[in-house]
Amino acid sequence: MTEKSGQGRSQVDLLLRGGVVLTMDPARRVFSPGAVAVRDGQIVAVGLERDVAARCEASEVVDCVDQIIMPGLVNTHTHMPMSLLRGLADDLRLDVWLYGYILPVEREFVNPEFCFLGTLLSCAEMLRGGTTCFADMYYHEEEVAWATVQAGMRAVCGETVVKVPTPDAATYEEGLRYCADFLEHWQGHELITAAPAPHSVYMCTPEILRETTELAQRYRVPQLIHVSETKEEVEQWIEATSMGPVRWLEEQGVLETKVVAAHCVYVNAEEMSLLARYHVGVAHNPTSNLKLASGVAPVAEMLEKGLAVGIGTDGCASNNDLDMVEEMRLAALLAKGFSGSPVAVPAIEAVAMATIYGAQALHLDHLVGSLEVGKQADIIVVRLDETYAVPRFETTGMNIYSYLVYAAKSWDVRHVFVRGRQLVRNGELLTIDKEEVISQAEDLARRINRFFVEREKNVLDKLVAIGGLKRQETFEVQAKGILQSEEAFRKALQHPDIHIIRHTSRDQYDTYFIFDDPEQGWLRYREDHVIQPDGSVEPIYFLTLTGPGKEDVYEGSIVLSRARYTAPADRSLRFYREYFQPKEEREIIKHRERYHIRYKGLDFAVNLDRLLKPASRDLFVEIKSRTWSQRDALRKAKLITELLRIFGAQPEDMLQREYVDLFSETGDSE
Repeated sequence: MTEKSGQGRSQVDLLLRGGVVLTMDPARRVFSPGAVAVRDGQIVAVGLERDVAARCEASEVVDCVDQIIMPGLVNTHTHMPMSLLRGLADDLRLDVWLYGYILPVEREFVNPEFCFLGTLLSCAEMLRGGTTCFADMYYHEEEVAWATVQAGMRAVCGETVVKVPTPDAATYEEGLRYCADFLEHWQGHELITAAPAPHSVYMCTPEILRETTELAQRYRVPQLIHVSETKEEVEQWIEATSMGPVRWLEEQGVLETKVVAAHCVYVNAEEMSLLARYHVGVAHNPTSNLKLASGVAPVAEMLEKGLAVGIGTDGCASNNDLDMVEEMRLAALLAKGFSGSPVAVPAIEAVAMATIYGAQALHLDHLVGSLEVGKQADIIVVRLDETYAVPRFETTGMNIYSYLVYAAKSWDVRHVFVRGRQLVRNGELLTIDKEEVISQAEDLARRINRFFVEREKNVLDKLVAIGGLKRQETFEVQAKGILQSEEAFRKALQHPDIHIIRHTSRDQYDTYFIFDDPEQGWLRYREDHVIQPDGSVEPIYFLTLTGPGKEDVYEGSIVLSRARYTAPADRSLRFYREYFQPKEEREIIKHRERYHIRYKGLDFAVNLDRLLKPASRDLFVEIKSRTWSQRDALRKAKLITELLRIFGAQPEDMLQREYVDLFSETGDSE
């Protein structure tokens, strides 16, 4: 109940008395009315009020009658600075949300000042809702740590490391150096545990994971990572490695460290046992997983296997708040609905997930998570006098937990202490100037809004934002026409002035995005199936943005086209459809025989096309060549005219339109 003392009353700094004390200790003891005594930031006594008060003389006494005294809430997974991106883009799939909106804005705006301000904003929200400790994964984590210390909170601050450039590292090697310096600088801090945070298996290489694992072992700190968040992620990883992400992480040696695995939505029984064997902490993020339609983690099964499962909010860009009271309630309800059992994750377990289990998941349960003598005094006081707290029963011994999980609100939190220091008094923040933080956040939001709105107006800007863009500076001379005879075409390839350099056969599946503004041009998603000599198919995916007009039209319907923009299509057609949101789609499928030829010393590409969708009985010939000057374009236009004559295309059969325009009247569009 209390520390041993000599005669008389022991002097303490703080005494919380008169409330219902939820210890969340191994026995889940409840004292009512109870009291907690604090000295030098540590709990020195906890028990019935009459016993603690009889033994302790306090410099400060807080009356907690009709209130709950309990451990501070532990948010096991979030991205603190992303409070500045709250509501930026909602109701999107995870890949569109992340790659199409969040990452481009982060590249433009995330810097040390952004991270410091965003963390202060998040700390203000969390403290007001009773969260005293959190685990963060983001960039410029040094600034996250400083802002957390200013707010007076406790945190595991994970410096994110990935294989691609980030806002604080141009290369992953630079990111690893930053991470190592960060861990060294914050080693032994009373509030901050600096940790490596490799983002995920799909965003890290084995080399990165080896380095972060070595850092975690050297400094004896946790390692934070996203694991099995989506079904697609897991399926692709199994296809690539023949093993699930958890098993693969074991092979890399990652599980030998104090891992905190965020999400774990798609883990099977074998993987759960593996996580339990290595004492991996799991961060369950109910709201974020629901909002992004990632799925529902098998929390009840994890708890049955002895896993330490905490609760996280994830970042504000995917939640959109940091309300741990709300997450606690949802964690209990989801487990019931998902399992079909009303006894799955009872209220007492949900409270444990938000407190002691969360501390265990972060490997901090020796310090926080329960009200026990010797632990840090991270304590919150929750009021019980609102209408939804009435009446109060004591029929089952579980009523107080039921109130917290099924009825309480985050604004019921009245007082917050971390290491015995009061950070919230009667609902008012003591360490953060809320008005100033909000003012700065709104100023930044106006800048982000201007960037975002302008980008959405321009297809090219949106293409640039998702990366991989390449501009082809040279223009192209081309001609297209209906071919009267395939036999004549193939015979013409034997012409003494035509030298075939290379020949390929391919099937091309083109989807054209048409936009409201014709000046935006059109965007083509191409799936190019190149047929190899052995009959196998090599697929190539890319995007092409072409302007709406033509630079010039020469005699014989030969067109000088504008420069194009190309980018690798490394995501699905569905992604691009949802990201660009075209007014209309048109699909063209064709079989193409492509000949790279040299004619009179110059290179040309000659395509023999058979349209499969929309179906056409005609064969088409297309001849093109890149050019760099008006004089060169005129010369090549003349040679294309000669080639068309050789291949048997008649002047009246020449076309000035692309296939997408030529067949738009057929109605074959989505």
